[in-house]
Amino acid sequence: MQRSSPSPAASLVEIGLIGARLDRLPATRTIWTYVFLLSLGGFFEYYDLFFTGYIAPGLVRSHILSATTRGLFGTTGIASFAASLFFGLFIGTAVFSFVADRLGRRTIFTFSLLWYTAATVVMAFQTDVFGLNLWRFIAGIGVGVELVTIDSYLSELVPRELRGRAFAFNSTVQFTAVPVVALLAWLLVPISPLGLDGWRWVVLIGAVSAIFVWWIRRRVPESPRWLAEHGRLEDAQRLMTELERRVAAEIGSMLPMPATAEIHPFCGSFIEIWRPPYLRRTVMLIIFNLFQTAGFYGFANWVPTLLIERGIAVTSSLQYTFIIAIAAPFGPLLAIALADKIERKWQIVLAALGIAASGLLFARMNAAAWLILFGVLLTLSNNMMSYAFHAYQAELYPTRIRAQAIGFVYSWSRLSVVFTSFVIGFFLARFGVSGVFTLIAGSMGAVMLSIGLMGPRTNHLPLEAISK
Repeated sequence: MQRSSPSPAASLVEIGLIGARLDRLPATRTIWTYVFLLSLGGFFEYYDLFFTGYIAPGLVRSHILSATTRGLFGTTGIASFAASLFFGLFIGTAVFSFVADRLGRRTIFTFSLLWYTAATVVMAFQTDVFGLNLWRFIAGIGVGVELVTIDSYLSELVPRELRGRAFAFNSTVQFTAVPVVALLAWLLVPISPLGLDGWRWVVLIGAVSAIFVWWIRRRVPESPRWLAEHGRLEDAQRLMTELERRVAAEIGSMLPMPATAEIHPFCGSFIEIWRPPYLRRTVMLIIFNLFQTAGFYGFANWVPTLLIERGIAVTSSLQYTFIIAIAAPFGPLLAIALADKIERKWQIVLAALGIAASGLLFARMNAAAWLILFGVLLTLSNNMMSYAFHAYQAELYPTRIRAQAIGFVYSWSRLSVVFTSFVIGFFLARFGVSGVFTLIAGSMGAVMLSIGLMGPRTNHLPLEAISK
């Protein structure tokens, strides 16, 4: 890994050329293979992220946690378990996201996955609230770093015309973990195979399966954009030459000539996010991330408990939860057809509107069929918004600060969920399911206003042009 040492002007031209060479590549099997392998790593991350709500009835059944607590910040309820994860996510995204900008996307992609896998295995054998929440917090740090790294990695590795579809496909694969963990929870949480609580089996199955990370790492290259901007031009050019050779062989013709891209002649610094043109984007994304979590995790982490509060038995609630969870990957899957046709900011606004409307209707239903229907619509809307905003916020900052900028703005959502977890539990105990979804609808209003009024357009634009 040699560092190139051309003149500064020559370096800027070559750095810009790396991005231009990437952006003119067609969507071939090689490009989609990289997208799939990154997405497969995200599958295990989402499995770990989403089992919180699905194993909650098992944790209550094992007398480790209670469904609700009398006080707002009770430490023995489900809310404390969810809050531990998201406080870890906050630390991971806010404090450690810079390491992906310093050490590379590929290295941190692997390390963070191993980190949270090991911590999750330890958590599976805890028998008290303190140990359970401590190791959930430690696992959350790794998950937080992984979330930021995958978004940065994917945005830099795919051509501009493919970004929307690539993120939609990535989310489809990741959200496939939701029905998988819901099915396992439905089958295992009510029982104790081999004398081990069913919820522990759900946790361990996901952790052990994540060992596939070693296979993933061998196949996915480092981000050429990251290599170029860190002085490793020879490595970036070598990688691009091989990638171009494979893509040209797959399409059976010569590749078009690359365009040129403007590169700013200075190193990245965190303070940039507080300067134009990034200041407006940073404020917008902080507001968005503070409020979007109420809709997303207010439902995803609480759906079995919300169903139980509607009078559904524990076993039936897990069955209905599984049926609702089947819809999880279909939100971004449906979005693949529209991902690069409708401006991403408006995709986020429309999805937030769907969350608010579906949630309010869910709260008014008692019959199982209607609860499932509006639960499915809510899940579809949630996951369409998730795909769109992950793609969107990764586009709004330059390569030199992308991971730490995403980490900073995204960390506000993790911090928000720490408190939202307790607030949802409090509202559920005081105002019932209707109170919870009124809170969610108000939060979605803030999401629509922030993105709709302040968000720039990004579709079909080079990353270098968006970050000017």
